[in-house]
Amino acid sequence: MEYIHLIWDFIKEWYWIPISLIYISVIITILIENRNPEKTIAWILIIVFVPLLGILFYYLFGQKFQKEKYFRKLDKHLQQEILTRWKDLHPIMEKEVQAIGEPFGSVFQYLVNTRSSSLTLKNKISLLFNGEQKFPVLLEAMENARHHIHLEYYIFDDDTTGRTFIELMKKKVKEGVIVRLMTDDFGSPRLSKLRKELLDSGIDFQVFLPVHFNSLANSNYRNHRKIAIIDGNIGFTGGINISDKYYNQTPPKNKNTLYWRDTSVRLEGDAVRLLEIYFFMNWRITRGALYHLDENYLKETTLPSSIPVSFALTSPGELIPSGMESVIAAIMKAKTSVRICTPYFIPGEAFKSALMIAASKGVHIELMLPLTGDSTVVQYASLSFLKPLLERNVEVFLYEKGFMHAKTVVVDDQLSFVGTMNLDIRSFYINFEITSLILCEKTAAELNRQFDEDRLVSRRMTLNSWTNEKWYKKGFASVCRLLAPLL
Repeated sequence: MEYIHLIWDFIKEWYWIPISLIYISVIITILIENRNPEKTIAWILIIVFVPLLGILFYYLFGQKFQKEKYFRKLDKHLQQEILTRWKDLHPIMEKEVQAIGEPFGSVFQYLVNTRSSSLTLKNKISLLFNGEQKFPVLLEAMENARHHIHLEYYIFDDDTTGRTFIELMKKKVKEGVIVRLMTDDFGSPRLSKLRKELLDSGIDFQVFLPVHFNSLANSNYRNHRKIAIIDGNIGFTGGINISDKYYNQTPPKNKNTLYWRDTSVRLEGDAVRLLEIYFFMNWRITRGALYHLDENYLKETTLPSSIPVSFALTSPGELIPSGMESVIAAIMKAKTSVRICTPYFIPGEAFKSALMIAASKGVHIELMLPLTGDSTVVQYASLSFLKPLLERNVEVFLYEKGFMHAKTVVVDDQLSFVGTMNLDIRSFYINFEITSLILCEKTAAELNRQFDEDRLVSRRMTLNSWTNEKWYKKGFASVCRLLAPLL
């Protein structure tokens, strides 16, 4: 007993030594990881001002070296499988990019040079606004499936909408159609509980990076993509998940039902082949049964050469953030206008600088955000980035009708981005994201018409209105900004 008392007395007097060593080792680890300065400072602030709990959060969600090395190695392995084919196609892609010409040929050239995506020319495009437009079109395509259905979604809810899709998938399996469903475990926890039901029905259902107690860090790496592919002929991507909340019923269920504004795109043509490859690469990360990308998946299109389409992707294993950089490349090419919709705006210095430089050159820039976000901290962090943009005459609109969840960019009424990527650090560097680049004046005009409609139900934020905002709101926004690199 005497020894126990001695040990306890020693701990009470000298406990600060091991704790200090732990703090110092963690901070040194963060510094040698060579993160961007904003993220480094954010983690150090959390560790210093939230004792012990901050260290726990860091070890669960902050370490980048193990997971990101794993993704990088996996990406390298998978990409080796298509590298030979890429080399064969590279001369052809060079000619196609040159045929597009400037001002936006260089944006597609960037994606080719960084091996982010090839360029496809034979495509047909349809925009779908909100779930009430997308869901019937997607269900019809699935109903007509003859060989396979591939679905990859961040959120797939076990609600009325989700059940409609599940029952249709079960039906198609009975008809002999191959159905593969991949969902993110963090975004779709309710569906993970239906694993046995889905597998027993013949649906090859896989959870992407399952989150367990011993793998909580997986929740930091989210598969935020929304991809649907039918028979290798029809593809869908954009911001719309499978959930009731994306379906705006008329009249609404009740007065508290939130209107959800979002955008998706339906594709036919060679771009669908790229979607098949991207789905396949993420499928290989799961425990799903392997399959080969044969002619049943990579279909040759009979469409005439019409609309250039490519994709920018983000994943933790990518050294090059092609999603962010491709939009920056397009903004720097802008001559007249840039129109942006995003639910979250935590742009980082590079993206913010691109907007300010373009605005100072005389480009008319409009940015639309939700008036009320689904996260108070993220919403105020977003607001903290707006003052320097307002000072450069960037027009900012706060969408009042509901929640602005669309992730779209239109540059010079020609080049459009429609995808899953928010304009924040998480989407740029951490999540698995996909954004389509579409060079089509008709598509740009449709997005512009929708932007004009949304602007009618939005509040204009001005430099004066932000300056006159209550001091504690601006102060809270500044505090939230410190955490922005981690959001």
